[in-house]
Amino acid sequence: MRIVIAGGHGRVALILERILAGRGDAVAGIIRNPAQAGALEAVGAQPLVADLETASVAQIAELVQGADAVVMAAAAGAGTQADRKELVDRDAAVLLADAAETAGVRRYLIVSSMGADTQAVDGAVSPEFRTYLREHDPHNGQDENGSSPLFGAYLRAKGAADEALRARTTLDLTILRPGLLNNDNGTGRIRMAPSAGAGSIPREDVASVLAALLDAPATAGKTAEIISGGTPIPRAVAALAQETAP
Repeated sequence: MRIVIAGGHGRVALILERILAGRGDAVAGIIRNPAQAGALEAVGAQPLVADLETASVAQIAELVQGADAVVMAAAAGAGTQADRKELVDRDAAVLLADAAETAGVRRYLIVSSMGADTQAVDGAVSPEFRTYLREHDPHNGQDENGSSPLFGAYLRAKGAADEALRARTTLDLTILRPGLLNNDNGTGRIRMAPSAGAGSIPREDVASVLAALLDAPATAGKTAEIISGGTPIPRAVAALAQETAP
């Protein structure tokens, strides 16, 4: 397969690129900064330089031409303001969808977020997950009551992207919504469910799930949350593929 990953220098993306290249896939990553090219080449990926905030549909379509799948792994990142979250987490996802449609690429995976919702309010997650975030992610801008305008903006942008992509009949879309990401070593075991509950997950496991989803076309049309758990990733993805729509 040939896979093109938007946000190719992100931490999940670099791991995914290593996994895909290691199993013999042709993988490319879209990066904004040419100085990042060496990091992609080191894991076996082809760097493609383009700024998703300013590029045209035609420019991105040229980069994804001939791909079997695209993966939207770009994110504005912690500490960025709400307007940039909309540009990257929402608008860039739509741009990649437009480009995929133009290039005739149907398979589209997006790394969304647990709690993604266009109506998310500040502090915008369930009380359980809000408590978890306060305890485990003290840098996300929440106050003692769990209010976080920037985190709310992030969830609204992610939710808007998910809704916009679901409306596309020309995409075979899978939406993956991880819990809080960490840099622990992957365990290869997860909990995957429509609502997985509060929790965290290593980036390495998220990347492994994405790689498995690329091999599971029957997961198109599905949305799943993931956190660390006890189910081996291949079994969890196979179960998702077998689920029928409600």
